Amino acid sequence: MKALLCREFGPPQGLQIAEVPDPQPGADQVLIEGEYASLNFPDILMAAGTYQGCPSLPFVPGMEMAGLVRAVGANVTEFSPGDRVLARTGGSGAFAELANAHKDDVFAVPDGLSFEKAAGFSVSYGSTYHALCDRGRLRAGETLLVLGAGGGTGLNAVELGKAMGAYVVAAAGSDEKLDAALAYGADAVINYRKTPRFRAEVKSLTNGNGADVVFDPVGGDAFDESVRCIAWEGRILVFGFASGRIPSCPTNLLLVKGCELVGVFTGAFARKSPQNNRKNISRMLSWVGEGKLNPPPPRIFKLEEVPEAMWHLQNRSLVGKAAIKLR
Repeated sequence: MKALLCREFGPPQGLQIAEVPDPQPGADQVLIEGEYASLNFPDILMAAGTYQGCPSLPFVPGMEMAGLVRAVGANVTEFSPGDRVLARTGGSGAFAELANAHKDDVFAVPDGLSFEKAAGFSVSYGSTYHALCDRGRLRAGETLLVLGAGGGTGLNAVELGKAMGAYVVAAAGSDEKLDAALAYGADAVINYRKTPRFRAEVKSLTNGNGADVVFDPVGGDAFDESVRCIAWEGRILVFGFASGRIPSCPTNLLLVKGCELVGVFTGAFARKSPQNNRKNISRMLSWVGEGKLNPPPPRIFKLEEVPEAMWHLQNRSLVGKAAIKLR
């Protein structure tokens, strides 16, 4: 089969198309004939060798995909060849024509949901829902501040925040990204390239209270500002560091605001609590079927264009997700 191979850790340009043996499903696995995969920021970190728990070299990057079931293992009764599915493939393997996924990480694709949209559902929506619901305890009527609101997880956070009844303030670095956030339900927007010190604007939008929950996949300066506009007993969700700078937190601010700094690591959650993770994703897929969620259309790249897609993601020039056409 054709796959994108990482033979040595380094920049995305080092990834190469190669012919590799077809995988065979283990007893608890589903072998998927991929139509589309989805690009996530950890894919870049894994290729660079800087992610926690990198695969051994050589490996095929890619964390999630969608396509048709090719074969199933001896212990799999939930799926059959030909089923339309989306799956999390673990830390790697999705940027290939065929990939295995554990049966707990495979879900039927609802009618009307395209493969290119479905490919990015498991990791992005799954991670965002886990952040807002399980870790952030977001409640109806609270204010949610979404940083990086024009990216894939950011748009998901905006959409899910509205579905959960929150007042959503979307912050991003371009008007194009903020337009996308408004289209997905944001109540107010902040361009933090134009207003880097946005704490006053958040306070103004919330009658001086600040944000009850901050969803932060950005880190850096944006995190520094969010600590200063968090509400009393608020929750700051540390989701990632797309800005490139891992910030430090002045803990005296946590003390005087009575707030929480909460780490979100969905990969570990999915491994340690697979049934809870499955419940989360199944619930959201039912919302897709009911029309309560509408995953944004991704920007499509060919398999050989993954390094280009990674460049756009790394430089924060993507609006929404990137999907990789595997065939």
